[in-house]
Amino acid sequence: MKNTAKAIITELLQSAGITINGNARYDIQVHHENFYTAVLYGRELGLGESYLKGEWDCAHLDEFFYRVLGANLERKIKKSKLLLLKILLVKFINLQSQHRAWMVGQKHYDLGDSLFHAMLGNNMTYTCGYWKNAHNLEEAQQAKLELTCQKLYLKPGMRLLDIGCGWGTLAKYAAEKYGVSVVGITISRNQYHYAKERCKDLPIEIYLQDYREVHGQFDRICSLGMFEHVGIANYSTYMHVVDRCLTQEGLFLLHTIGDNYFVPPNEWITKYIFPNGQLPTISQIGKTTEGLFVMEDWHNFGADYDKTLMAWHQNFQQHWAELQPDYDERFYRLWNYFLLSCAGAFRARSIQLWQIVFSKAGLQGGYSAPR
Repeated sequence: MKNTAKAIITELLQSAGITINGNARYDIQVHHENFYTAVLYGRELGLGESYLKGEWDCAHLDEFFYRVLGANLERKIKKSKLLLLKILLVKFINLQSQHRAWMVGQKHYDLGDSLFHAMLGNNMTYTCGYWKNAHNLEEAQQAKLELTCQKLYLKPGMRLLDIGCGWGTLAKYAAEKYGVSVVGITISRNQYHYAKERCKDLPIEIYLQDYREVHGQFDRICSLGMFEHVGIANYSTYMHVVDRCLTQEGLFLLHTIGDNYFVPPNEWITKYIFPNGQLPTISQIGKTTEGLFVMEDWHNFGADYDKTLMAWHQNFQQHWAELQPDYDERFYRLWNYFLLSCAGAFRARSIQLWQIVFSKAGLQGGYSAPR
């Protein structure tokens, strides 16, 4: 059985130009024969867990995943009945209920502010930067914040709701530069305390709460990198919350990673990084906004997430020595795998980054989209 698995996986990797124990920077070095059966029967979960166990290595994981995903290798491995069952479960079981929604805050965003500060830099922005005219991560993140505010047509005196406010970066930027008041919500206790302290002298309120609990009226609503945690069973609920809270003349900006077609969540990512995560598709967003909003603009700058992730990875590497007392070597492998596999996915254009602007009834005279 192991020899059969080895032959199949070897042939698949060769079709993507990857040689086992080869000399190219994207070739993999296999240290244990269990690797082959783990990948054949465990797919992306088996591949990632085999890496965590040290059964294989690669000098440049991002380039490995760029080739694997670009060649659609995971779609060439025969779908099992179990995989088809998982697709049905995602569609019909609510894995992101109000009770379960807090799990991602506890498991991921509360890992430690020192980790995220080292990786993200002083701005503490954990979403894709905008690299159009940027030369480094800080410039790219500042450009993304400015682009977001411009797309929202922010004006002094407006009230902005930030769903998934993170460490308060956008709230602070919008309040200081555009003179708006902000309500930010998060399901991470670490983010809540950090953002409250960071924004304490500004017209900003930070709440530790689920999006389903939000009430009130807002001129503008935005959500940067939070919709990936909502789940297909809750997309309609989420959009109705936004509709309930947005004024008739308001604008809503949704910033989310998106998938090219519907697939069940990546099992390795949901098990080790983002529990209960799910990437939306164009059709899913479209279906749940029909009858509620007019889509004014849809901007895809997913290629910029490759650059952002590589910059985060460089920061993580540079600061690993100071992080080591709090994180073990397994975490080091896990975090490298997470950042570089995602960079490879965006480089292969397997997943996208969308900023979508909605109005309630269409802006009179039309919407001019900043770029």
